[in-house]
Amino acid sequence: MNTPISPGRFEFLPPVVKNMVIINGLFFLGTYVFQTSFGLDFIELLGMHLPGSEAYGFWQPITHLFMHGSLEHLIFNMFSFWMFGSILENVWGSTRFLSFYVMAGLGAAFLHYLIVFLVDIRPVLQTIENQMANADALGLVALEQQKAALLSAPNIIGASGAVAAIWIAFATLFPNSYLYLFFFVPVKAKYLAGIYVVIELWAALQANPNDNIAHYAHLGGMLFGFIMVRWFYQKGV
Repeated sequence: MNTPISPGRFEFLPPVVKNMVIINGLFFLGTYVFQTSFGLDFIELLGMHLPGSEAYGFWQPITHLFMHGSLEHLIFNMFSFWMFGSILENVWGSTRFLSFYVMAGLGAAFLHYLIVFLVDIRPVLQTIENQMANADALGLVALEQQKAALLSAPNIIGASGAVAAIWIAFATLFPNSYLYLFFFVPVKAKYLAGIYVVIELWAALQANPNDNIAHYAHLGGMLFGFIMVRWFYQKGV
């Protein structure tokens, strides 16, 4: 698959990309203002928590896509979103591009929490439940609190998973397009995509809690993005 790019037909800032960048910026500004002025933690309220936990809200699968923990996080995601998303929106149209973006973000969050639950949470949860079977009333209360805290602790924010899907979609549709690594080394998109996947997979397997990056969300976005591009393209949606 190697769809040609014709820049002359494209909008520099198509509507979905433009509005998403504005909305993300407003959410970032609002997070800072409400935290400093009213003590309201938007990261906790609007970030994505594990479904079924006490901290989960039905709005979070969508709102977590607009939350960013730092200005650098926001700028990097929005630059990548504009760079590759503007091409996809011009190729697909705004409606299809927006649905792709949202579904990829949901898929990224799903895979992240599936792996986090199975690998990190479930073993600890099993231990707590085993202890609860033999605990007295006071111990049972403490264990219930520990269980609730365990389930509510994971919280992911940011558009990184959906942006990873956009990047993989671009590399799938335009595999032989040249991108410039470190701004001067030309590399085909398909090779950079492979490097990106390997780096994210390696980082995820390191299981370093201090890097504070949801690598499985990135991988989930790439996986769902690739599958959706193949489906969209083959079906001609």
